[in-house]
Amino acid sequence: MLAVHKRKRRLRDPERTRERLLQAAFREVHRSGFQSAGIDTILAATNVTKGALYHHFDSKEALGYAIVEEIVAKLVRDRWLRPLLRDAQPIDILIGIVRRLPARPADVRVGCPLLNLAQEMSPLDEPFRKRLETIFLAWQDGVAALLRKGQSQGTVRRGLNPDQAASFLIAMVEGYGALAKNAQDAKVLEVGITNIVGWLRSLRAPRQSRPGGRRATNRVQGKG
Repeated sequence: MLAVHKRKRRLRDPERTRERLLQAAFREVHRSGFQSAGIDTILAATNVTKGALYHHFDSKEALGYAIVEEIVAKLVRDRWLRPLLRDAQPIDILIGIVRRLPARPADVRVGCPLLNLAQEMSPLDEPFRKRLETIFLAWQDGVAALLRKGQSQGTVRRGLNPDQAASFLIAMVEGYGALAKNAQDAKVLEVGITNIVGWLRSLRAPRQSRPGGRRATNRVQGKG
């Protein structure tokens, strides 16, 4: 009896019900797009009534906004913003993040949820666009701040514009993701990751030569 009572209490837990709806909706939107996402499909996946769904979310749009703010934003925080705070050289941090990008065929098939929603909904719904823009700007600001830190440490090229470099990095990551999704080929993204890593390495500050040019002098003497 106690186990049955606990099970019923879990099923009636409003916060848990809301989270189940949100996760199911995210999976449906990621797979089908927001406009094509079916409310009935979400309800079937959660065994929740339509009344319960609209108790937590006033409309399908409100559900979509919650997906962006609570799930998509968290994905970017976990994959990018939190790792940016690690105690290591900035370029090494960025290379590590890029190398850990999801590149399995299953990931490539559905693509990046942030980019998918930006492409689909930004021209159609201003509240959607603003929420997505907030995520992109936080991502860009985080990368730019790390590059500035590297410049102050002398490990990132002084002449680099951190904001422009951060924007370019995001464009490359999302661009290669889009190409891989279109090709339905994870190898496209793997090549992209290799190219991005090569570009990141080029951002390192030049190594300082030894005092008095000793290294160059030794090379000349060796040839003589």
